[in-house]
Amino acid sequence: MANSTIACLEQEKSSLLRFLAGLSHDNGIAMSWRNGIDCCAWEGITCSEDGAIIEVYLVSKGLEGQISPSLGELRSLLYLNLSYNLLSGGLPEELMSSGSIIVLDVSFNRLDGDLQELNSSVSDRPLQVLNISSNRFTGEFPSTTWEKMRSLVAINASNNSFTGQIASSFCTGLPSFAMLDVSYNQFSGSIPPGIGKCTALKVLKAGHNNISGALPDDLFHATSLECLSFPNNDLQGTIDGVLMIKLSNLVFLDLAWNRFSGTIPDSIGKLKRLQEFHMNNNNISGELPSSLGDCTNVITINLENNKLAGELSKVNFSNLHNLQALGLSSNYFTGTIPDSIYSCGTLTWLRLSRNKLQGQLTEKLENLKSLTFVSLSYNNFTNITGSLHILKSLRNLTTLLIGSNFIHEAMPEDETIDGFENLHVLAINNCALTGKIPNWLSKLKKLELLLLHNNQLSGPIPTWINSLNFLKYIDLSNNSLIGDIPTALMEMPMLKSDKIEDQPDGPRVSPYTIYFRGPIAMSSLRALKIIGPALAL
Repeated sequence: MANSTIACLEQEKSSLLRFLAGLSHDNGIAMSWRNGIDCCAWEGITCSEDGAIIEVYLVSKGLEGQISPSLGELRSLLYLNLSYNLLSGGLPEELMSSGSIIVLDVSFNRLDGDLQELNSSVSDRPLQVLNISSNRFTGEFPSTTWEKMRSLVAINASNNSFTGQIASSFCTGLPSFAMLDVSYNQFSGSIPPGIGKCTALKVLKAGHNNISGALPDDLFHATSLECLSFPNNDLQGTIDGVLMIKLSNLVFLDLAWNRFSGTIPDSIGKLKRLQEFHMNNNNISGELPSSLGDCTNVITINLENNKLAGELSKVNFSNLHNLQALGLSSNYFTGTIPDSIYSCGTLTWLRLSRNKLQGQLTEKLENLKSLTFVSLSYNNFTNITGSLHILKSLRNLTTLLIGSNFIHEAMPEDETIDGFENLHVLAINNCALTGKIPNWLSKLKKLELLLLHNNQLSGPIPTWINSLNFLKYIDLSNNSLIGDIPTALMEMPMLKSDKIEDQPDGPRVSPYTIYFRGPIAMSSLRALKIIGPALAL
């Protein structure tokens, strides 16, 4: 849209037309960009009052081809946004070295090649925001270029294929530098020294790379940090509790999928603004610090797949009024589920599986009305009948995984077990339960996945199973079921195979397909199962 009262300059019109000529597909832009019309009126072009082009905004236009260096000739251009197109080739140096551009966004294209260092003779550039994320750039990330951009505020270079070490020059003479995202690349080496000099740095994201070593002490001097994210790297060492206190502004902390060891420091409770805490898939040991209950703004805690032990009751969860997701699975926690967890009324996701928890579920669990996902499998809980009567009150529940508990108890057949009307996934496997497949399961009309394998269930497969119209995956293997497989079960549309091919390792079936070994009529049905995608319990 044009804001000018004066027609654009012929030289600038020429620069735009050369950019247009470099496109192999312009998706109709050329219809607007006609030679005889004022370019300030062209689609995606904004001009100043004196007719100078100040913005080129061509987002999601389906543009294909290369970016012409001619755009760098627009001497008053402030904003260039070509994101979400299909542009290829390199990023012209003329754009990086522009004497006017303050925001350059070419994210979500197919740009490739190296990002060249600026010539040493280039003076300070005004660029403030650079977004080159989600392209195909390779090679080492520039290091000296940023020293010529003293106004730089943010760089997003995520989701490319950059290699080498992360440059430390971002913090040299850049007083306003606040955001660096280089996640999803191939960076290696250690976290560079000097990050602590980034006094304005608020966001540092470098997850999904090959970065190794420890968190440098210097990092904790970047006291403005609100987001520190280094998941899926090869970082190791311990978390220094004294240094952690300095990062009191942290809102988001993600160090998951690394090799950190040691304990969670007591000083975690000093991070009063913390909302997201992810340290899953490390080698963290010891007990949960009681101070975790002081993180009163926390929304997500994920500490799964570590070596944590002790009782959960050490933490007073009742202060965590905003907690929505709690993941503590695959650790060595003992004791019972503490009552304080039942005070977290906003909790929607609870995973405590693969620990050494015991006892019975309490009726206080009914307070967690917002729960949609519950996994308690692979513990030592007892009283399946009481547990199901409590869990049925959670009307929003879509996934319930309680297998490998309740060993040698009887499968409850109580018709008063109702609720679960929104349940999509139910796993009560590996319990050695006796009894029959209960009729109350027929009420779960939205069920898509049912796991009852590795029990001691007897009797026939009930004919009502074919009324579960959304069922995609069922595993009844390793039970003591008898009789014929209901014909209606074989005809269920969601379980019918689209394609079955003989392969050297046996029949290969499409996901969500039922597969039987042996004749249809059996006296001992021990191999009924569905072949489909695995479920992490």
